[in-house]
Amino acid sequence: MTNVIALNVPTRILPQEARISALLGCFSQDRRISDDVFWLKENAELLNILECTGQSVHPETLQLFEGFYQNAEKRLQFFPQYYRFLLSLALDLEDLGLPGDVAQRMVDFAKQQDLPLAELSDLQRAEARRLMIRRGVESVRDEGLDDRLRAFAARTHTFSLPNKKAAYELTHISFYLSEYGRRDPKLSVEGKLSLHFAGLTAFLDQNADLLAEICIALRYAGVVPPKIWTDWLKTETVGFIIEDGDHVPLNDDYHAFLVCNWHQAVAGGPLFRMPIPGGRMRFEHHHRATALREISQVMLSLDDARSGDWHVMRNRMAPQLSPEARDVLNIAAESSTEFDAFFEGFARANQRISQGGRLS
Repeated sequence: MTNVIALNVPTRILPQEARISALLGCFSQDRRISDDVFWLKENAELLNILECTGQSVHPETLQLFEGFYQNAEKRLQFFPQYYRFLLSLALDLEDLGLPGDVAQRMVDFAKQQDLPLAELSDLQRAEARRLMIRRGVESVRDEGLDDRLRAFAARTHTFSLPNKKAAYELTHISFYLSEYGRRDPKLSVEGKLSLHFAGLTAFLDQNADLLAEICIALRYAGVVPPKIWTDWLKTETVGFIIEDGDHVPLNDDYHAFLVCNWHQAVAGGPLFRMPIPGGRMRFEHHHRATALREISQVMLSLDDARSGDWHVMRNRMAPQLSPEARDVLNIAAESSTEFDAFFEGFARANQRISQGGRLS
């Protein structure tokens, strides 16, 4: 038997510490077993949000993780490929109040085994560095790492195009360089503009998951996101539905649920302020028809008539768009003083491959 709770229906809301305990109980005990790598991912994400937003977790709730914590060193030794998940969990548990110094020994082991040297990605090396420095250990001496991350972020043209992988990487550059909001990530003007461009693409896609991360990354970089975005995210956050029951499926929108609530906390609101039934839960989000695909298809069909001038293209595109897509596009344009610059890249006009193989 299952119960469905629509979060926009008034009902009794538990105190925040109790809501957090119910969520931790669900993710640590009721959704997956701790041998599942997805258990590591889900719990690492939730604990990270609680730690970086300074939440209070009841000591008895932290004891739910005692079994994992006591075996974390052995698991790291046998599964070093998951060292970033394992370090994140142990560090956050201790920093949230679980007694012990297991994380220090795990960080020392990761350093002794040079685990960050197995990473090909600058972003993953930055994550490893951020984790290990929390216990005073320098993982990899790479003087150019921050410069390369900021250079990637500064390539604004990348982020005026639909590219979810690049956009999520951009948000994490802000997360790691800012130590999750604890210091200035020192993104350039172009890097901050890239976040803004990525936010416009996410809004056109009506992707609350990605837009929430972008708005957090902007705030960590010292930029207040457009009010239209944050108001929309607030509406999306209260629109989640929680279904509880012993056999509810877990192919759900848990990540969007977590990051949308994380954004509310970073923006100064309460975290997880909604009815949380406890036990096994799935998190369902209303999936809107994306306007981005329709807009892109119309632009592609215009071919040589495509222009990078938004004020010209607005009238050319409007008759071919559905009312819903047209509304989203117009709201996106109204949300941003940078929309003209964004649209110039988004349109991909006047980019033809010449016979010599160069764009003209």
